[in-house]
Amino acid sequence: MKLCRSRRAVVAAAATATIVGGAVACGGESQPTASQSASSQSADAQKKISVRAGESIQSAVDRAEPGQVIDIAAGTYHESVQISTPRLTLRGAGAGTVISPSAKGDENACAKAGKGICVSGTAQKKPSDVTLESLTVAGFKKAGIHATGADGLQVLRVTARDNKVQGILVEKSVRTVFRDNTARNNADSGIFLANSMDTEGGALDTKGAVIEGNKLSENRIGVGLRRVRGVKVENNQITGNCGGVFVVGDEGVPRGGALTVTHNTVTGNNKYCAASARLPFIQGTGILLTGVEKTVVTNNDVRDNSGKSPMSGGIVLFGSVVGTSNSDNSIRDNVARGNKPADLANRDLKGKGNTFVNNTMETTEPKQLPNSSPSVAPSTAPSVAPSS
Repeated sequence: MKLCRSRRAVVAAAATATIVGGAVACGGESQPTASQSASSQSADAQKKISVRAGESIQSAVDRAEPGQVIDIAAGTYHESVQISTPRLTLRGAGAGTVISPSAKGDENACAKAGKGICVSGTAQKKPSDVTLESLTVAGFKKAGIHATGADGLQVLRVTARDNKVQGILVEKSVRTVFRDNTARNNADSGIFLANSMDTEGGALDTKGAVIEGNKLSENRIGVGLRRVRGVKVENNQITGNCGGVFVVGDEGVPRGGALTVTHNTVTGNNKYCAASARLPFIQGTGILLTGVEKTVVTNNDVRDNSGKSPMSGGIVLFGSVVGTSNSDNSIRDNVARGNKPADLANRDLKGKGNTFVNNTMETTEPKQLPNSSPSVAPSTAPSVAPSS
């Protein structure tokens, strides 16, 4: 420990400590006393609001201030929760903290819309840095979680199950993080990220949205991306859906795309889902690109996705329903095996600049699909022409 240089320095520092109530280290720097540390811990505790089973989460949200944490005990809470306060954290005790629909008539706007948790803002006023973590949203008529106009939303370790439309829906939002969530048995997408649900228009720059480490099963689509850019979909387990990952664009400008789908396990997405107003029936689709540009699909494990839909197959390029082709997309270094009718399929032959490079597969469509530096599995492998 460094010795103080003079008695005068010690006296001066001690006098300062008396005034500010701190202990003194050499050099006159004050250190927190035990009472100050206790005060700091007390201040941290004051930032938290606890909600016990039988109490109202919405009531806690309504009295919370920016930056506060709402800790929710395990139990079932029959309500919907509306959030517009910035920097608010809604933290459950794990999957045993369940938010489900209320049968009461005193409903907020979120409940009236048939949703579980709503984080809402406007283009002028975005609720920033809201965190939802360690809880379950289940059984809602629409989305389990719906965020619109949010900036920096984090959805962490959430289970979204048995909802009648999306598990987790985010639109008109930037810098969103979806990490370590479970979305299963939702009637539409497990996770759905879009520019807007109710208006047409160019793709939204999400400014680095991340979908990472999630488990997505028994939904219509595991991950749905519609008219967005700047997203990374990474290290997710996607199985048992009608379709795994759908990257969807159209004629809007800027176009959807400029995103990355990497290191995902996409297997056995073989459920049958009927056609919608915008898409034919879905079955057996691993990763689909339709009407998008500059998307990189790389280092994914795509296996055993099988069906008879026009979109069925392992990794598929498909022209959009409004006639917009894919362009300048890169499909490289993936393992795609056991997918039917093909492991790699380009059904968008009008598309320009799309490349398949160094993928490991057994079957392609068309059979002579260029795959420069190819690695082809031996069983029933077609001859693969080098790219021109």
